[in-house]
Amino acid sequence: MDIKDCETELKANPRTWLITGVAGFIGSNLLERLLRLDQNVIGLDNLSTGHRHNLDAVRALVALAQWERFRFVEGDIRNLTACQTAVEGVDYVLHQAAMGSVPRSLLDPIATHEHNISGFLNMLVAARDARVRRFVYASSSSVYGDHPGLPKVEAEIGHPLSPYAVTKQVNELYAAVFARCYGMQVIGLRYFNIFGPRQDPEGAYAAVIPLWFKALLRNDPVYIYGDGETSRDFCFVDNAIQANLLAACTSDAGAVGQVYNVAVGDRTTLLQLFRLIRAEVTGHLPAAQNAEPEFRDFRPGDIRHSLADISKARNLLGYQPTHTVSEGIKLAADYYLSLFSAGGDDSHQTVNG
Repeated sequence: MDIKDCETELKANPRTWLITGVAGFIGSNLLERLLRLDQNVIGLDNLSTGHRHNLDAVRALVALAQWERFRFVEGDIRNLTACQTAVEGVDYVLHQAAMGSVPRSLLDPIATHEHNISGFLNMLVAARDARVRRFVYASSSSVYGDHPGLPKVEAEIGHPLSPYAVTKQVNELYAAVFARCYGMQVIGLRYFNIFGPRQDPEGAYAAVIPLWFKALLRNDPVYIYGDGETSRDFCFVDNAIQANLLAACTSDAGAVGQVYNVAVGDRTTLLQLFRLIRAEVTGHLPAAQNAEPEFRDFRPGDIRHSLADISKARNLLGYQPTHTVSEGIKLAADYYLSLFSAGGDDSHQTVNG
């Protein structure tokens, strides 16, 4: 099944979905796609890192009848009762809620554990008891840790390099145990540096792409940790949405109970990424063409290189990324240029409900 077949099937037979972390970057993009497909969606979020303005943005982009298919539940995955309430009557769970960021996990490993392990276990228990059809969850390329091999293959992981990486590896272990012990249908998606519209550029742990767009548009310094040759498999959010829908829709029994790399299968250095972003900003702000990054020490917990082998997802799920890094940067640029254009008011970015 490819994504067109999946979407056609969903349009013909609407289901009920739960998206945890629905007010976040990936969660709100999933919400937009599902509502456009006329699905019924429940969204759970405690608004600690997600934002109401992301939900407002989705509301403005879909038809009124589609928006009315959405019900928002303000709640915390660390609360089992909140999870049980949200999952009632749900067919599919897309679990995106987590406390992200390697540096944040190094600063506060207890909070990272509570959100990413205790919260994840609560959602598994609630989904098991509600007898949902399938539980699709966000894992991370961080589970590859210190394994030196490139490209990264799902069956070969190393030692984790941060508390965040530990939590994602534990998620995969718990999911496998729930599949084995309780017969749950689970699929894990190892995200590789997802980016795109509504990714938050604010705060100490902002992702590099929105942070650099903001810095260049504001004539602020752009910092690169290391020598600029660190590389990542940057993946536009539409590719991640495709992987989630395919994971939920697949009827291939052999595809269930697996974890999959979600990426493009291409490596981009931080310097190359900076130049792609600078080129987009220069078209709007010519002075940006003279900007150069400032280099700082490598950060603890960061891996040196990351590149995904996506053949497993392609073969078992029908996954085929539709956007390259450069194409995704162009689309993301429209969002950030609008948000940070000269004189623009970005104060809404700090609103967290």
